[in-house]
Amino acid sequence: MSFFSSLAAERYDRKYSDRELLRRIVQYLAPHRHRIFIIILCVLIISASSAAQPWVVSNGLDLLSQKSGTFPILFIPLIVLLLGVLNWLANWLRRRLTVRTIADIVVRIASQGFKAATNHDLSFYDDIPSGKVVSRITSDTQDFGQLIIIVTDAISQIVEALVLGIILVQINARLSLYMFSILPIVLIIAISYRKLARKVTQQGMRAMANVNSTIKETISGIAIAKNFRQEASIYTEFEQANRTSYTVNLKRGLVLALLFPTLNALGGMTSAMLVYLGGISVSQAIITAGSWYLFLLSLDRFLFPILNIASFWTQIQNGFSSAERVFALIDATPTVIQIDDQKPTRLAGRIDFIHVNFHYKPNEPILEDFNLSIHPGETIAVVGHTGAGKSSLARLITRFYEFQSGQILIDGQDIRSFNLNAYRRQLGIVSQTPFLFSGTVLENIRYAAPQVSQADIETLAHQIGQGEWLDILPDGLNTAVGERGARLSMGQRQLIALMRVLVQQPAIFILDEATASIDPFTERQIQQAINLILARSTSILIAHRLSTVRTADRILVLEKGHILEEGNHTTLLAKNGKYAALYNTYFRHQSLSYVEEARHFSQITEPSP
Repeated sequence: MSFFSSLAAERYDRKYSDRELLRRIVQYLAPHRHRIFIIILCVLIISASSAAQPWVVSNGLDLLSQKSGTFPILFIPLIVLLLGVLNWLANWLRRRLTVRTIADIVVRIASQGFKAATNHDLSFYDDIPSGKVVSRITSDTQDFGQLIIIVTDAISQIVEALVLGIILVQINARLSLYMFSILPIVLIIAISYRKLARKVTQQGMRAMANVNSTIKETISGIAIAKNFRQEASIYTEFEQANRTSYTVNLKRGLVLALLFPTLNALGGMTSAMLVYLGGISVSQAIITAGSWYLFLLSLDRFLFPILNIASFWTQIQNGFSSAERVFALIDATPTVIQIDDQKPTRLAGRIDFIHVNFHYKPNEPILEDFNLSIHPGETIAVVGHTGAGKSSLARLITRFYEFQSGQILIDGQDIRSFNLNAYRRQLGIVSQTPFLFSGTVLENIRYAAPQVSQADIETLAHQIGQGEWLDILPDGLNTAVGERGARLSMGQRQLIALMRVLVQQPAIFILDEATASIDPFTERQIQQAINLILARSTSILIAHRLSTVRTADRILVLEKGHILEEGNHTTLLAKNGKYAALYNTYFRHQSLSYVEEARHFSQITEPSP
């Protein structure tokens, strides 16, 4: 496989015209128009003072040739010095305001990119590594900021070139026409680089995004890599991504590096031609020596900004590529579409699936003509083999994914009519692998309910195993959990995740039970926490524990997106159907293991006589 195969555009990438990108960039500049006005004024001062210096020197030379005395000798350097100081002050103010403006714009666009990334549906991340998204929010926004510097520099060069062009025409119109004849050639060369510059720049950015993605994934899974002694393997993977980035960006640099030398050579040939023609004009007394000096000095100052403007064009493509990648992230079309924006009052928790069809990929149906009614306050346990559609039910209720047809009603109202944020505040979700943020136990529990007091949390905590799970933590609620909860056991993470939902008091509770084995003591505490939540909500449990299945009001047995059986534990066992088969192959073995573990636990904790 070619290393360029990993540099393909992401699914949500789109093409923007230069005009559209400029329009968007102007929108970001608009709030800073007062600063922009001062920056432009500074640019005009810089350009005028730079263009005036050769004019002052030229006229001074002519004055010296006509008069004697020390006054011109002192006066001319003084004016040049004042122009230099004015140039320095204007340049300092321009740079200061430009840096502040860029910082504000980068903060704004990075915030918009991050907000878009957090608001995108979970389906957005199904085939897009998060590291690549991070690269757009960090690296690409910084490159976008550099575009503003390039634009202000280009404006400065354009103004200076215009002023100097006028001076050159006044000195000698014929020589100026010779010089202006190269401008179409410079323009053609610069434009011809445009598409190539945009292409290689985008490839370079995608290569760097691959490096960032590899680093993020590797660091996140470093514990697993060490467990399986794969340090060398992950280094090889990173080295391959890094080498690809090196190759692509080297090619990018070589392509872009061709432009300025080409333009320099063209400028050198033009200067040589005009020096020859100007020398002949002086010898024939068509122009004075001072005028010829002014023309040559102004010529160099004129060609430099002209060549710079041409080279800026490729740098602007770099900024445009960055802007295109960030705007694509911001503008990505959501798949979950709400048809209204109603903020629901406290939900009763009735859920109805009516002829629902759902798939992640076309021609691979997950739910087909699916019908289900869940009553308020009812606890439903969902069981079935992997791929049966259990997690899909939860993802549709939470609106993390969009169903293709049918209806899902919450309290008789279309689920798509709710304001998503307000609706999700009434949902409590615990995933199979509980995720904890770096911080304390208290901060994680308060994550969705910051208004809950520490005293209330402690009261709730002591309703679970009399608070023993909390007492064994070194600093209680103030115990640091580490990255992703690494300092805690799996059972402790599950308890904290359940406490996080418990303080939220959701109307609808969705639990995808963890499959990890834990000791019977923690198992009991987890079940107590679950029972506290079940007593207050409508609950959908993707069950992996026999204790959860037994206490459910109703058990659904799913297979290939269809409900094969439903009923409680006793009635389904009596049917001797699919549920009985699952029980005998999985739950029954789990039950026996649990009894053995409990007996062993009681033996080792029983006090000796």
